[in-house]
Amino acid sequence: MERFYLITDSVDLIKQLLPIGVKLVQLRIKNMPLDQLRQHVYETKLYCEKYNAQLILNDYWQLALELGINFVHLGQEDLCDADFNALRRADIHFGLSTHDKAELELALSFNPHYIALGPIYPTKLKKMKCPPQGLDRITLWKQKIRDIPLVAIGGITPERIENILHAGADSVAVVTDIQCAVDPIHRCNEWLAQIRKSCS
Repeated sequence: MERFYLITDSVDLIKQLLPIGVKLVQLRIKNMPLDQLRQHVYETKLYCEKYNAQLILNDYWQLALELGINFVHLGQEDLCDADFNALRRADIHFGLSTHDKAELELALSFNPHYIALGPIYPTKLKKMKCPPQGLDRITLWKQKIRDIPLVAIGGITPERIENILHAGADSVAVVTDIQCAVDPIHRCNEWLAQIRKSCS
């Protein structure tokens, strides 16, 4: 799994960042009319294919089936409604969010293709129901899930990447730090450079 995992609701941002080397991107759009959402997803799919990048669609597993998106991300609130048999028949991979031990056990029962843990640090993205997880929780999660890739998310900046990877995360996800940057391309290059440095 790619070390750098961009999460955004902006198709325009994806178009800016794929040419500089982003290879893993989640399109996470909330509260958009379905027809408009479908167009955004399809446009992003074509752009990711052009740059040989993996697109992960947040929440809308039905659209993934319809449009041939081969990876989705689902939150705990989606587990009861998602048709995992349909996803498996269509060879669609899925990653699942976790925030505590009970959610981890539930997520593992679905045999996901990755587990996300967050927030690692305090985050401005949204009000969280749980406190920051910290580096020790990353190590604990990785011990439990073993070969399943672990994605760390929440409050991460380039300066924190090395410690997060050292703690056991396979991939670091970013939302706010790049989306709110004055120069997203420059900031993304800082992320990519720090990941290369941390993995060397």
